[in-house]
Amino acid sequence: MLNRTISPVIKDAVEFNLTLKPYTKFSLSNGAPVYYINDGTEEVALIEMVFNAGNSYENKNLVASTVNYLIKNGTTNKTALEINEHFEYYGAYLNRSCHNETAIITLHCLSKHLKELLPVVKEIITDSVFPEQELEIFKQNSIQRLSVNLRKCDFIANRLIDQYLYGAEHPYGRVSSVADIQAINREDLTVFFDNFYRKARCSIFAAGKFPADFEQIVNDHFGDLNLNENIPSITHKREMASEKKSRVINDANGVQGAIRIARDFPNRHHPDFKKVQVLNCLFGGFFGSRLMSNIREEKGYTYGIHSFLENHICESAWVISTEAGKDVCEATVEEVYKEMKILREEITDAEELLLVKNYLMGITLGDIDGPFHIMARWKSLILNGLDENYFYDSMNTIKSISAEEIKELSNKYLVSEDFFELVVI
Repeated sequence: MLNRTISPVIKDAVEFNLTLKPYTKFSLSNGAPVYYINDGTEEVALIEMVFNAGNSYENKNLVASTVNYLIKNGTTNKTALEINEHFEYYGAYLNRSCHNETAIITLHCLSKHLKELLPVVKEIITDSVFPEQELEIFKQNSIQRLSVNLRKCDFIANRLIDQYLYGAEHPYGRVSSVADIQAINREDLTVFFDNFYRKARCSIFAAGKFPADFEQIVNDHFGDLNLNENIPSITHKREMASEKKSRVINDANGVQGAIRIARDFPNRHHPDFKKVQVLNCLFGGFFGSRLMSNIREEKGYTYGIHSFLENHICESAWVISTEAGKDVCEATVEEVYKEMKILREEITDAEELLLVKNYLMGITLGDIDGPFHIMARWKSLILNGLDENYFYDSMNTIKSISAEEIKELSNKYLVSEDFFELVVI
């Protein structure tokens, strides 16, 4: 019997040995891979179709994202309203998202309704017609949304820092304009749709509690489609800006400024990436970080400041992001560099480093709780050309990295002269 007079033993999260539940993989009749985890207590399902159809593949700005957005807005036999009503009738949700390399169609539903919903998903990815009326509504809404966003300093800062880091013509740095939106036409959409959806390179990721014939169900609906085409990889030249420091006045009457301090950084395949994730967390990656403690808690310059490694597949960047009162923007920038200098010159306290390690292990524990989260972790690994060894190496890195290694990495990467510095008022 449990003795409630004795306190339970408290263990640090770094003492846990986390495991990543393996997936099951099979191939459709057309050769397209399907990765799934059949687990959970509720009769729910997640199906994600990931196409090589991001903006890296477009020849005209905004075409990839427009196709992805409008793909559920009408087929030969169904209007946008009919499609939406079909999914709502079954209590399902069909979402779509477009990224730099990939475009995703995501279905959330009850497992028992897969046979009623997958035929419509199939219809959408093979027979979307992009009605002119839907396109015009989309363009009007996009122009209105852009006009509002262009008044916001944080929106401008995000656009500009990406251009500084990658170049205005690089997919990671390309931005939209009213002229770009107005120039989109239906022919652009149908050509892109034919080349990257109807003749696609697609991987399917699924999670949930599935029926026994799940593999057959998926193959019956998608096995006869062109989902395993040879779509060549496209490389884009990175052209970083020559000027490192910029000050932009977007609203002369604004009371707040957006600050972005960023540098180029290797992607996940670089041997330092896993270690730098620990350094980044310590520096500005969680609420108890150095940047938050100094600039938010002590100085009161901002409600929040964060640093992060961008999750791009090809190239990456290390970014510090915050908004502050325009009268303290320069002081905020100075404090960021001060924190970099401290990390370069001083050994991190063992207790603080342990806190960061426990935090990262705890976050990971939450990220692998439940089939949806586990599949999301696997999807990230697979799309980046990584395997389970990367996950376990990351856990070992968190547990074993030393304060001396933190200092060494700080001297290698947290060098103020290597960072672009942008303030938008």
